[in-house]
Amino acid sequence: MDVQSVSALDAEQRRALFERDSGIGEIREDVAGIVDRVHHEGDDALLEFCERFDGVEVEDFEITDRATQAYESIDDEVREAIETAADNIRAFHERQVPEDWTVETEEGRELGRKYYPLESAGVYAPGGTAAYPSSVLMGVVPAKVAGVEHVAVATPPAEQINQVTLAAMHAAGADAVYQIGGAQAIAALAYGSESVESVDVIVGPGNRWVTAAKAEVRGDVRIDMLAGPSEVLTLTDDTADPEIVAAEAVAQAEHDPNAGVVAVTTDETHAETIAAAIERQADERERSDIVREALANDASGVFVADSMDTAVEFSDEYAPEHIYVRAENERDLLDRIRHYGSAFVGEYTPVAAGDYASGTNHVLPTGGSANIASGLSVDDFIRPATYQQLSEDGLENLRETITTLAEAEGLEAHAHSVETRFED
Repeated sequence: MDVQSVSALDAEQRRALFERDSGIGEIREDVAGIVDRVHHEGDDALLEFCERFDGVEVEDFEITDRATQAYESIDDEVREAIETAADNIRAFHERQVPEDWTVETEEGRELGRKYYPLESAGVYAPGGTAAYPSSVLMGVVPAKVAGVEHVAVATPPAEQINQVTLAAMHAAGADAVYQIGGAQAIAALAYGSESVESVDVIVGPGNRWVTAAKAEVRGDVRIDMLAGPSEVLTLTDDTADPEIVAAEAVAQAEHDPNAGVVAVTTDETHAETIAAAIERQADERERSDIVREALANDASGVFVADSMDTAVEFSDEYAPEHIYVRAENERDLLDRIRHYGSAFVGEYTPVAAGDYASGTNHVLPTGGSANIASGLSVDDFIRPATYQQLSEDGLENLRETITTLAEAEGLEAHAHSVETRFED
């Protein structure tokens, strides 16, 4: 990879880096057609799409029992790893559960907020070039922690669905498992069919067809986010080990040819060493072809900044899904960075820790949306509601304020609803 100077980037290069999108625009019309057919034709459309897109003739969409069997049949070591990761994810997300609260004022008002779990949730588990049991845990466990009663998982059909992914569904506590993939799975979860129960919220990563379908059903059902290809930005000075920085870049690149892989450092020699290490490590990995494509795309690169202030400014403008920070005073440096999905600080904190087992959620905002959005959490499965109760004195104390504002808005009946309570 070539090393570029942050200050020398032209307008076109900056657009490629900072104006990333999920790439769904060109397929929205096709996806809308898929969603509409599933919405109105149910299982018939699902059967057709499974055969057309996945090459599988599905007899039964629900395979919950196969998830149970997979959990019992996988290697003990893998089962233990799944359980350990699930325990850590559960413990982290349990701290996110909000508590109902109430406050009583001296003026006679009792006000409060209550939190209710959504009744049902759908989690999408990608198939494709890699298996993602970790994504199952990241979606199902927070939903269960939030108190969602029915959690369903959809995953693409195959002659042999990955057994570890199925086992993770059982370990996480999924109530139903469906072998449906792509845009048609999102439509089925959103609108239901003869075999699939509709849900209140749909979460989980997927390809651009999945993302486009989530955009299509948003409004009829809650979604977590419109996530695009995975991203990492490493922010370092010359105290960081170039081999570790390169390993972080290459690890993210193996996800997807469109992944964004950026390394920013404050020393030109260090940048050159990182770039050379990335080139060497890319050829050593099993998915080297995918890695190479990701490293070559316009959203990737190795950059040198003339100061750490400039590096931080660049990072915040990029707003990465994942940021790896390794530098002197790195915790102070982290406090200066504002826009990122999840941060990984220090030599012994690889992004892979959050991907799998540390406990934080790996479903995170991409495409620069980390400046306004956050990762999947218990909040995505909860609906807050407010309540209040006023005493007679409490309403009397607000009587004039309410009626004055109501009359100013021309809503006389609102004012009357207050005044009638004080008529003899």
